[in-house]
Amino acid sequence: MYAVSRDFERQLHETLGLCVFGLSVLRIVWRTFDTHPQAPQLEPLMVVASKAVQLTLYLLLFAVPLTAILGAWFEGHPLTLIAGLQIHSPFAIAHKTGALISNIHTWLADALLWLAGLHALAAVYHHVLLRDNVLSAMLPPWMARAVAGLGYRRKTGVQLDRARRA
Repeated sequence: MYAVSRDFERQLHETLGLCVFGLSVLRIVWRTFDTHPQAPQLEPLMVVASKAVQLTLYLLLFAVPLTAILGAWFEGHPLTLIAGLQIHSPFAIAHKTGALISNIHTWLADALLWLAGLHALAAVYHHVLLRDNVLSAMLPPWMARAVAGLGYRRKTGVQLDRARRA
């Protein structure tokens, strides 16, 4: 992974990873102070599942970049960003530990991608099959209104502009 021929890809990967980490921190701060949408009424098992998935997604959004950083540092590699900025390790080199942490990073990243995909499929399932407002509750208000409009059109078969004229 640390071949000179792949420097750009690695630098891009590390830069984007740090951006994801920074955005995750901002998201946690934002959720702390922002109002939350009204949660839709769900079956108790769905509530537990949704909380577990949400918590796991947040944990993975932090664990994936942190394991990448620690793995690189323990292997003796600085983080190198696209601009050429290097962030050197504050730790002594422990190559075996770094390699192990890097492998954990790969597994966690795969788990994050699978869980995010399943999360998206669950949102579509709620919107298309259950026809509840779970998807709308996850979206920004302007997007939720657009999705609600599509749902109205699909359920009634009436075009929105016709309904507005009536």
